[in-house]
Amino acid sequence: MRYILLFLIVISTFLGTVISASEQSSRVLFQNVSIFNGKSDKLQHGMNVLVEGNQIKIISETVISAKDAFFIDAKGRTLMPGLIDNHVHFTLSGKGVLDIEANMTWEDLAIGQVAMAKMYLEEGFTTVRDMGGTNGGLNRAINAGLITGPRVYPSAALIGPRGGHSDFATYSSRPGDESQLERLNISRQANGVDEVMMAVRNNFRQGASQIKIMQTGGVASLFDPWQLNGMTENEISAAVEVADGYQSYVGAHSYSKDAIMRALNMGVKTIEHGFMFDGDVAMLMKKKGGYLSTNMTAFSPLLAGVAALANPHSKHKLKTAQAAFGGFLDNVRKYKPKRGYNTDCVGNAKDCRKQVAYEKFLNGEFFGNHRALVSMTSVGGEIAALSGPLVNPFPDTKLGVIEEGATADILIVDGDPLKDLSVIGAIDKWFDAPERGSVKTIRVIMKDGVIYKNTL
Repeated sequence: MRYILLFLIVISTFLGTVISASEQSSRVLFQNVSIFNGKSDKLQHGMNVLVEGNQIKIISETVISAKDAFFIDAKGRTLMPGLIDNHVHFTLSGKGVLDIEANMTWEDLAIGQVAMAKMYLEEGFTTVRDMGGTNGGLNRAINAGLITGPRVYPSAALIGPRGGHSDFATYSSRPGDESQLERLNISRQANGVDEVMMAVRNNFRQGASQIKIMQTGGVASLFDPWQLNGMTENEISAAVEVADGYQSYVGAHSYSKDAIMRALNMGVKTIEHGFMFDGDVAMLMKKKGGYLSTNMTAFSPLLAGVAALANPHSKHKLKTAQAAFGGFLDNVRKYKPKRGYNTDCVGNAKDCRKQVAYEKFLNGEFFGNHRALVSMTSVGGEIAALSGPLVNPFPDTKLGVIEEGATADILIVDGDPLKDLSVIGAIDKWFDAPERGSVKTIRVIMKDGVIYKNTL
């Protein structure tokens, strides 16, 4: 029976179907594994892990007696938590936001979401936090088994002021005109306290687990200088007040030091990008219990080749921004904030797969493999838990760690990721990286106790 089940699971990998844990057995036993637990800088060798339902039940050096379990002999391979990406945009699947606004329909965007979700699971991500654009419908489709993907913590519409980084309307649009992205609740212009509160409440109504505000300007946009501190203290406080009522939190797109400090003082919990992070920010972030979530591709010399930055205006903004952010890497190395992994890819799944692989590499290159892995696992689990008990779409989960009682999000990989991130799919190339499908060295992918891939 054991070999029949193994055959079915391997075949299901190629057919694109999934055999649930209940169909395999009520229990799955991983034997002879080396464990990266999401925190330690050393592996635990010669271990065994028993999963019951969707929970890690037993972790033991000694043999676990579980005759009715489905057995997977890892032969010393590494067992680790499923990866967590804290900043994705599954709905922004065009060449850029202007392309989405002018040239795409909801069908294009929905199909793009499906492809992104499948790709991310293949890359080993069992959880993502969508920081703008995705509402509650994607989780409903994944949870119902209609499509395959990670669990999603959605932010719904990006919220920001007229002329800010969430304003994707055309030049000729008038104040109050609704853009396509606003009609689909992908972005929302909100000016003043009342409009901000309405937008935040509507996002929670649409299934958001946290809120994303566009506090400063950005690079891949037309109207907003990246230096813009575009939201007032009252507007930021209004967003935080409503989120607090839902026992959730706000994440802020913030570039400049002044904006970051303002956001943290107003109660924002996650700083997205935060490129002018320094010692003062580090001290305040620790005091306020805040987190940093930064895309390392922002520091790559290859960044100018991204399609979303093809506009000459964006290229100029990129040049000035990169010149101003020179101290970021050294400051993060020195002050060691709690930092979540962040890819922030805008584009189709094929192109974003390359960016994901390159982002994995850059995290290790800049901060070392251990800190990179912690950002992809246990810190991501802490950020997911910030959504609180009311609007967290997965309230009974403990993510990003291999511990007894934690959720059974598990990868089995060839080799030791603490020594070599290529075993989780890291590649030192970006646009000229070879095309690939599922990462071959990720041999098992389990999410919530369900095996989605098994090539052992």
